[in-house]
Amino acid sequence: MKCIRSGILVFFLFCSMLVYPQISTDTTSPSNNKEETTDDFVSQMPLLVSMARSVSNYPVTAGDVYLLTYAVGASPVSYVITIDASYKVRVSNLGILDGVGKTFLQLKSEIEALVSRNYTLSGVQVNLTTPAVFTVVLKGEVVSTVNCNAWALSRLSSVLKDSFLTSYASFRDVTITSAGGRTRTYDIFKAQRFGDLTQDPYLRPGDTITVKRYSRSVTITGAVERPGMYQLLNGENLKNLIENYGNGFVPLADTSRLELVRYVNSVSISGDKIYLTQEDIIHDYPLEDYDVVVVPEITMLLPVMFIEGAIGISADSNINVSTRRIIQFNKGENYASLIRKNANLFSAVSDTMHAYIIRDEKQISINLNPMLYDAEYHSEYFVEENDTLIIPFRQYFVTVAGAVLAPGRYPYIPDRQWDYYIALAGGFVAGQNVRETIKITDLTGKKMKKTDIISPETIITARTNSFLYYFNQYAPIITTVLSIIATSLTVQAVLSN
Repeated sequence: MKCIRSGILVFFLFCSMLVYPQISTDTTSPSNNKEETTDDFVSQMPLLVSMARSVSNYPVTAGDVYLLTYAVGASPVSYVITIDASYKVRVSNLGILDGVGKTFLQLKSEIEALVSRNYTLSGVQVNLTTPAVFTVVLKGEVVSTVNCNAWALSRLSSVLKDSFLTSYASFRDVTITSAGGRTRTYDIFKAQRFGDLTQDPYLRPGDTITVKRYSRSVTITGAVERPGMYQLLNGENLKNLIENYGNGFVPLADTSRLELVRYVNSVSISGDKIYLTQEDIIHDYPLEDYDVVVVPEITMLLPVMFIEGAIGISADSNINVSTRRIIQFNKGENYASLIRKNANLFSAVSDTMHAYIIRDEKQISINLNPMLYDAEYHSEYFVEENDTLIIPFRQYFVTVAGAVLAPGRYPYIPDRQWDYYIALAGGFVAGQNVRETIKITDLTGKKMKKTDIISPETIITARTNSFLYYFNQYAPIITTVLSIIATSLTVQAVLSN
């Protein structure tokens, strides 16, 4: 007896494996990113079967395929049940059940009970092998009316895709008309925002979905918890937009300086700017389509100062270019605190030791190094509104002048000798400099030797000391002068005779 039962169970499993792949090739599968096709459904069918079996509320749907297996004595029976549009379920030759409005688990229980009453100890089993796939009609504010593929666990929101809808489609006013002619209205926003799934129902075969046109779409930005674009219902205005849609102000919101930009019916082509107060919120200021509400933060009202000069410069930037930054600060803030907060502005070319503040046309010297490197240091200076902190450039150049091909300023590199910088300048000019005669002076003007270490801001001058060069420069002049003198003497001698 045990062998017979074991054989029956193996047979049931074998039948399930045969029937499932055979049926699944005739179905389709949904896709989240594009229009559903038959191939999509086929590729996702194993996933759909798993999902349908894992939920308790999977509804009996026209097009479902079930596999009924049981034993009559020692003889196994396998019977495929296909749900048609009548929802009348024939169970082998044992009877007919009604599947309307039932879940799969409910119908499964009824089928198994019916078989067990006729065949005790039959080991009856009912399995969902292929979930139904059907089409629904999507129309209204859509690019064009379209038949969308769906299955019993597809919700309304799954077919409301951007590729189908126009830019005027409403998510607040969507109707579904069932195959029986009953029409209901749904609000997808409530389902997505508040998790009210009664507003995002499962689709059923024969449904017609109509997307209405929205009445007003407004935008709220700035210091609210949920900035964004929202479709308002009739009677909803500024108060609803802020509290219900924007989810209220953030702690730093400046509720006394709200700004409304109105584009529709505005006086100016660029839109009208309307300033709103707390009173306007209380009285629910009326909003129009395309309105934009801006909620500023109180930090926008902080006083400002300026940092200018050798700041915000990376290694590959042009270090000769001065930049200017606007810095917000808190009243009573010490310069040490301000500098530490903005330490990222300074680099190797910033001369932080010789910085100075311009305040009321006065110049105040300030050494920033202790502020940057000593956490316990407190400056004697406090930041005042409209201060300008100047950061000079730290000079890292060597100047090459005189009888070289390309005189100019060249980047300083430690441990390089004078001939390196002469080479950067193209070398000596042949015919002007002999014996590599040069003059070297440091930043203070002190003369240096060729063997001395070259430091930043050193000036290397290649002397012009060639006799032939000077001769060639002045020989034409001397010749011309002598010619004039000789000519004058000749003329004078002729006249005297």
